[in-house]
Amino acid sequence: MENDKKLFVKLKITSLLDLALIVPNSYDDTSLSQSITAGKTGTFEAIVEDIGNLNGKLRISFLLPKFHNRISSIFFRATPYHYQIFSKGSTHYIQGRVEEYNGYLQMTQPKSIKKINHIIPKYKSAIKHCNLVELISKYITEQNLYNEGLNNEEVATLLSIHFPKDINQIQENNKFKNNIIEKLKFIEAYNHIKKLQSKRIDYPALCSLDGEVDSFVDNLPFVLTREQEKVIGEIRLDLNHSNKACKRMVVGDVGSGKTMVILASVMMAYPQKSILMAPTSLLALQLYEEACKYLPKHIKTALVSQRGSQGDYTEANFVIGTHAILYKDDLPSVPLVMIDEQHRFGSKQRQMLESMMSMSDKRPHFIQFSATPIPRTQAMMQSALLDVSLILSTPFDREVTSKIIGKSDFTNLMSHIKDEITKKHQILIIYPLVEQSSEVPYQSLDESRDYWEKRFDNVFVTHGGDKEKENKLIEFRESGDILLATTVVEVGISLPRLTTIVIVGAERLGLATLHQLRGRVGRNGLDSSCYLFTNDIESTNKPLSRLNQFCNTTNGFDIAKLDLRFRDSGDILDGTIQSGQKFKWLNMGEDEEIVAKAKSRIS
Repeated sequence: MENDKKLFVKLKITSLLDLALIVPNSYDDTSLSQSITAGKTGTFEAIVEDIGNLNGKLRISFLLPKFHNRISSIFFRATPYHYQIFSKGSTHYIQGRVEEYNGYLQMTQPKSIKKINHIIPKYKSAIKHCNLVELISKYITEQNLYNEGLNNEEVATLLSIHFPKDINQIQENNKFKNNIIEKLKFIEAYNHIKKLQSKRIDYPALCSLDGEVDSFVDNLPFVLTREQEKVIGEIRLDLNHSNKACKRMVVGDVGSGKTMVILASVMMAYPQKSILMAPTSLLALQLYEEACKYLPKHIKTALVSQRGSQGDYTEANFVIGTHAILYKDDLPSVPLVMIDEQHRFGSKQRQMLESMMSMSDKRPHFIQFSATPIPRTQAMMQSALLDVSLILSTPFDREVTSKIIGKSDFTNLMSHIKDEITKKHQILIIYPLVEQSSEVPYQSLDESRDYWEKRFDNVFVTHGGDKEKENKLIEFRESGDILLATTVVEVGISLPRLTTIVIVGAERLGLATLHQLRGRVGRNGLDSSCYLFTNDIESTNKPLSRLNQFCNTTNGFDIAKLDLRFRDSGDILDGTIQSGQKFKWLNMGEDEEIVAKAKSRIS
């Protein structure tokens, strides 16, 4: 048993179904052949008639008694073992590819088989083949598979794959290959959801929260979307529990109105206190400004960040901060903890904030927010580990026109930029690199800035390594015309006057990143443009399929499905929300119904 555990570690499997899903890549059929067919593999009873050497190679003449025929074999890599077992007059079962040469039968380097009339599965894995076969024979039993919760058809499918009765069963499986794959997809989804569910640990809450939120919603200068109201309702039910601390992930597209859900959660926590941690000082400042603007005046809000603090966080009802709050010894204990853009924090930072607010075995209510849309299939899986809410719509229709452009379009692009600046609108140009590189066929940020600075006023430049980037972004928001940057602006920055984004070398970026960048424009409903600049459009004389589909898709959740299709449909976010999990059978962009079925079986 201890040796088995070591083998499971090498295979990186943690459940019986992990083992069952390592399926054979081929089979050896040791059934005796009923005929001799040149060009095909055959298995025969054979008697050694003669042994000799040909140019240093072992040559054996076999008699095939069933067919009253002879076959000649050459062993190019003969070993003492071959000379020992193939003694003159000895009988064997040999297997190999039969060839015919000048009317004589030949078989190169045949195998001597100990057992006949067996189907032997062949596996590829990180351990020895014999060890894997032994594990599968030992653990993949009918009863064990039923114990995992599989039904008759699923059990029968796995047993037929690992232990086929004969060649006819293999041929039958190949004939109905699509049905077999559907079952394997289901088992893979079912197995993953079960494992996620086993990781979920629910704790009692520090206290239940039932603050009044309706008047806050009613007094907003706009009407919330149906999905915003739905998510607020789900959080209200979560926070009302005292026997179970809320553990929820809210996923919304760019501009879907997650900030209002955050502020509504603050109201539901009041008169108790709440904390929100944001990944950058700029994002924390924007959330602070929104909170001051929309929360009732009696809600005291404080900001804590490396750039400086505003308000008294020890007395505030709502504290917004960067990871700087993790190092405040006098941070008040609160029953509601929220994290914005959670994927930009390490799991240790998220857990650190949660544990700072915990007391004995009780935990704060914990809500995470993400602006990176995920496929619905993935959301269903994640909900086995924590509750998931999706905000699929936006408060207003964003009019953003996306277009692929090349060098020949540059004159028209310049005219457009000048027109937008005349209207007091802002321009964002994204470059793939800060400095020149021979490996990237595009100008870098450093190479391009001189061109823009000579032709336009109020040009700002920043990138990920710029220590002043947050100050520059704030200054650009107030007084800039053109911002030259790398993908540092992908997440978080809100620029109400930004109407044009140009992404240089767009084909180098994933669709999810392109969508996040496109989400920087048109935030206030202004007609906006997203230009995807690529050299490929001119070198191939045809638009790139991937970028073309991106231009025709505006919904972030649809983009996420597209991204999976073009990358690797096996990618999924695992239990920590961010580490990768490969699926062999399941397609996260397409198999929503299968995942729903697997989830309902467990629920």
